[in-house]
Amino acid sequence: MQIWAGLGNPGPQYAMHRHNVGFMAVDALADRYEAPAPAKKFQGWMQEVRIGGDKIILLKPATFMNESGRSIRAAMDFYKLDPEDVTVFYDELDLAPFKIKVKRGGGAAGHNGIRSTIDHIGADFRRIRLGIGHPGHKDRVTGYVLGSFSKSEIDPLADMLGAIAAEAGWLAKGDDVRFMSEVARYLNED
Repeated sequence: MQIWAGLGNPGPQYAMHRHNVGFMAVDALADRYEAPAPAKKFQGWMQEVRIGGDKIILLKPATFMNESGRSIRAAMDFYKLDPEDVTVFYDELDLAPFKIKVKRGGGAAGHNGIRSTIDHIGADFRRIRLGIGHPGHKDRVTGYVLGSFSKSEIDPLADMLGAIAAEAGWLAKGDDVRFMSEVARYLNED
């Protein structure tokens, strides 16, 4: 069993913000794997799916970004899982838009949701970094991250989310390298 958490802020006013792309990834997975309606649990919304033979708990913390780790910790404690069983999907300023990188461990790199997760469960979880690009100057970061994707970004965003869902079986198996290469191939076929 694994927990796959998407980071974001709850509420319709945040739905299309770049900062909510982690929520969008979890929603794409829930759609692809025909998840039941979300249940309010672990200070968030939880859905259970099977990807291949693996049971995956999809989690969207309802704690707001800065306290995401509390929700993830609650789910881990309930299922008696370790940080190695957790995958977190989140927005990454330092990656080109719609590029994906997977890594394990490391620091928060200024991301408050990742900082909260590290504070609550330690650093040894898998991170799926979803590129949103950088606005160019640090003074513009907050408005950019908390801004919505533009109309011209909707198709590439949908393609990225579709690729994540289509190739999630590799993540479930723990083959991070194959996941990244299959996602890249999926995106280049368009």
